Amino acid sequence: MIISSKDNEIVKEIRKLKEKKYRKNKFIVEGIKMLEEAINENASIDLIVIREGMDLSNLISNILYKNDADSGVKSKNIIDAISKIKSITVTEKVFDTLTDVVSPQGVLAVINKRENGIINQATENNNAFEIGDKIKESENVKIDTTTDYILALDGIQDPGNLGTIIRTADSANLKQIIVSKNTVDAYSPKVIRSTMGAIYRVNIIEVENLEVTLKDLQKDGFKVVVTSLDTNNSIYDISYNKSVVVIGNEANGVSKEVQELANEKVKIPMLGKTESLNAAVATGIMIYEYVRRKNETSSTKS
Repeated sequence: MIISSKDNEIVKEIRKLKEKKYRKNKFIVEGIKMLEEAINENASIDLIVIREGMDLSNLISNILYKNDADSGVKSKNIIDAISKIKSITVTEKVFDTLTDVVSPQGVLAVINKRENGIINQATENNNAFEIGDKIKESENVKIDTTTDYILALDGIQDPGNLGTIIRTADSANLKQIIVSKNTVDAYSPKVIRSTMGAIYRVNIIEVENLEVTLKDLQKDGFKVVVTSLDTNNSIYDISYNKSVVVIGNEANGVSKEVQELANEKVKIPMLGKTESLNAAVATGIMIYEYVRRKNETSSTKS
């Protein structure tokens, strides 16, 4: 059956996911590459939407595995995986009401979030903080405090920046990012596209009150590190063991409240006339200074 009405109940529910207030438990990903990533990462795929007339097999072989020697086997595996997932076919007119892409490939998926919720009050529990008021049918979201490095974002507004930060965190094998409530929605279509699939591997933990959460992490032995121009310390002068590194808003930097509770303030040395860097670039530099230190420690031990 091909759905031709924009007022179909399933279509209306999917369309709601284009707005942040409805993305409590689910979000939309578009394109065959993002669908393949979801399958490979064992994401919980709620529904696949296919545009009428779209040749899925051709799309997979020509986009995903065009120059792959094992394209036949890989294409078959993906098609088999897709066939086991609930799907609907809609007309082009209906699909256009769901897509956020100018030239869509004709396939999108509704993904169930791995973990959902907002931290209202952090409480210590076996090296983790439980989230209160968790959304129905979701698992408890926890901040993993067994790691020695946690990234926190304080009011990042640009979707491209957030997507790049998530992708960079994934490249350094960071499994979680804490985001303040006023940070742009990590599950918006623009952010999702910018992550290039990293959204499936990095747990995004939105907190109601970033200062409260950071104070609780301090009680658990973490030090809070913020970027600031009001310091002589560079990012190369401090240790990053048991650290929460906070990256601030593109225009205003880290909020005054978070600056005041910070254990360390650092800045990225500038050799030229530029006074500041793009938030995603600054985050990448901070993350890879931690990676460099970690690799040095590993090399010394071996």
